[in-house]
This record gives sequence, structure tokens and C-alpha cells, in this order.
Amino acid sequence: MGELEIRLSGSGGQGLILSARILSEALTLEGRTVAQSQSYEPTSRGGLSRSDLVVGDGVPDYPLVTALDFLLILDQCAAEASAGLIKAGATVIVDTRRVPAPPQGDFALHALPLSETARGLGNERVANIVAVGALVVLSGVCRRDSLEQAIRARTPKGYLDLNLEAMAAGGRLAAPDESLMSSGAGA
Repeated sequence: MGELEIRLSGSGGQGLILSARILSEALTLEGRTVAQSQSYEPTSRGGLSRSDLVVGDGVPDYPLVTALDFLLILDQCAAEASAGLIKAGATVIVDTRRVPAPPQGDFALHALPLSETARGLGNERVANIVAVGALVVLSGVCRRDSLEQAIRARTPKGYLDLNLEAMAAGGRLAAPDESLMSSGAGA
């Protein structure tokens, strides 16, 4: 698969660092090497927050992102922060409600109702897991069962069922044809 660069971005309090740790663990379960970095403004909630993953079959050449293959944006405050790093042909996923003015460029833009889907599950705080579920299906960076295993390992027992439901809902947003997910295509 070679090296991939992934950024999860939004505002503080959206669970982006946890999501990156979960995705990192899923990738590691599949034998990939992951360098993870993160940045957030001093304001813990509401300020710009991001977590980056550089993924490779061996030790990444450089541990920080320089040309993003996949970008997730959960809040408008993060929409311009990555503009100069998006590779041509990259995949960009944005939340339709919280990112009304997504970046434009030579990449595939997927505007999905991530926070609305989380609200429909009863808790907007799982929008990060909905988003990671969609990212895995759209990107194919890891298998769905690896993501599920990582969620099981990193989620407190009281939130496990909700997070698994959120992951599945995100997968359905990315591939409404459920047969794509069950056959393993893209996930």
C-alpha cells in the first residue's frame, strides 16, 4: 500500500485524538507502522484540533504529514488549516452541518451528515466514530473488522454499543449499498 498521510481535524472536544488512536490501532493490527502527531489550541473545547497519522509498511520516512491522502474535517474552523497540504486526487470528508464552506480543489470531496447521523443515534459526541467508520469505507486504509476490534479495545464499556453502532452508521453513509460493506469492498 505504500505510505499514506491522514489528518482528522475539527475543534477541541470532538474526540479527534481518540479517533486517531483507534484508527492507529486498527492499522497496527494489520501490520502497518503508524506515526501519530497531534495539535490543539490551548482552548480545550472549540479551538482548532487535529491528529495526523503517517502510515507505512515500515518506519515512515518522516513522522509528520506533508501531503495528505485523506482529510477529515468535522468543524469549519479546521477547513482552511490543511488547504496547502491536500494532495491532488486525495479524499476529503466533511460534515455537512458543521462545515458549510468546505475546501475546494483537485480532490474527491465527500460531504456527509456525520453530526446529524450521530444525533440520530442519540449522542452527537459519537460523530467522530461515525466519521472514522465513513473514512475506513471510503479509503480502504484498513478492514472494518480491524476498526471494530480497535473500538472494542479503546472504548469504555458503557459506550461500546453506541460506538459500534456509530461506526456501522458511518460505513452506511459512505457506502449506502450495504452489500459493499459485507463483501469487504472498500473496508
